[in-house]
Amino acid sequence: MSASGAVQPGPPGAAVGPSSSAAGLPATGPLFRPLSAEDEEQQPTEIESLCMNCYRNGTTRLLLTKIPFFREIIVSSFSCEHCGWSNTEIQSAGRIQDQGVRYTLTVRGQEDMNREVVKTDSATTRIPELDFEIPAFSQKGALTTVEGLISRAISGLEQDQPTRRATEHAIAERIDEFIGKLKDLKRMASPFTLVIDDPSGNSFVENPHAPQKDDALVITHYNRTPQQAEMLGLQAEAPEEKSEEEDLRNEVLQFNTNCPECNAPAQTNMKLVQIPHFKEVIIMATNCENCGHRTNEVKSGGAVEPLGTKITLHITDPSDMTRDLLKSETCSVEIPELEFELGMAVLGGKFTTLEGLLKDIRELVTKNPFTLGDSSNPDQSEKLQEFSQKLDQIIEGKMKAHFTMDDPAGNSYLQNVHGSS
Repeated sequence: MSASGAVQPGPPGAAVGPSSSAAGLPATGPLFRPLSAEDEEQQPTEIESLCMNCYRNGTTRLLLTKIPFFREIIVSSFSCEHCGWSNTEIQSAGRIQDQGVRYTLTVRGQEDMNREVVKTDSATTRIPELDFEIPAFSQKGALTTVEGLISRAISGLEQDQPTRRATEHAIAERIDEFIGKLKDLKRMASPFTLVIDDPSGNSFVENPHAPQKDDALVITHYNRTPQQAEMLGLQAEAPEEKSEEEDLRNEVLQFNTNCPECNAPAQTNMKLVQIPHFKEVIIMATNCENCGHRTNEVKSGGAVEPLGTKITLHITDPSDMTRDLLKSETCSVEIPELEFELGMAVLGGKFTTLEGLLKDIRELVTKNPFTLGDSSNPDQSEKLQEFSQKLDQIIEGKMKAHFTMDDPAGNSYLQNVHGSS
């Protein structure tokens, strides 16, 4: 990447400063604006910067944006009008997530090759069939596609091939052979597996079939190892000395945090609650006075159960919508009649009613501009509108359906109104 306005050695007169287009940007409004085709004010900031290829001045464009249902990112693009050199990269502007994430995608056709991918600096990319790996921090972050990741790998391997052919001919031949295998993958000569493992939790692979289950994509969230935390610059938590036990059931604890929407300082309230005929849970609620955003989350107050829990409810009456429900972070939800599956960690932990959870699912689908906005295709929009209408019929009691909660940790609960447990 070129020097994006940073202090770099160069010829005299290579001053760095914002161009007139940057000065004309509006001074009000949020720093990170959601991606929208209708937002005419969302323009990139242009900075004159030094080209590291020809050492003359080029232009770096920075766009601070927010991917819906993902998080804030910084997209940067450099181009030099003198030598034609260009480069793009992305950087995550949000915090490091609580858990790492691993995406395992089985690529079977061109549709899978066109999936959008957000790959951060800390992500490791692997193709097991070729025993091929791109280590973490060996490439800058990228907003691209599966095909773009392979093309980038091919370009990186081809970069020094002329020098290798002159000095190390045998090694150059083996690399040429491997490049041929990567090009075969681009032509979809055979299916293959793509694994993106990001301990920061900030990478992303698109599900083009949302809100339906994606059989080709497996998403795994995991706890970071001490080595991964050290690689990300996170300080390992020192073991705390055990203090005297306190009765927290009658107290509401408060601690400082940042708003997940505007990143302004906010306070989170936390309370330990006993659910009748079940167990203790921790309810946390955050209210931001700056932007008005509110969020609540439920976490299990006990240990992982020896056995998992699978609960299936046949919804036959509108009164079923009033059942209390606890969905933990490890619980997945399935509605077979709609061919819908909600994976683990989506929507987080919730203590609500069945109606409340179904409305949250509907909002998750209908408010995504990538699926129902200007960038969506008509067939996908029609399917999602049909899905939303059927979900409304279930909520209103006009359509019978099965609602299944599958929690391998055993920390989810659905009220039984006809019994004591």
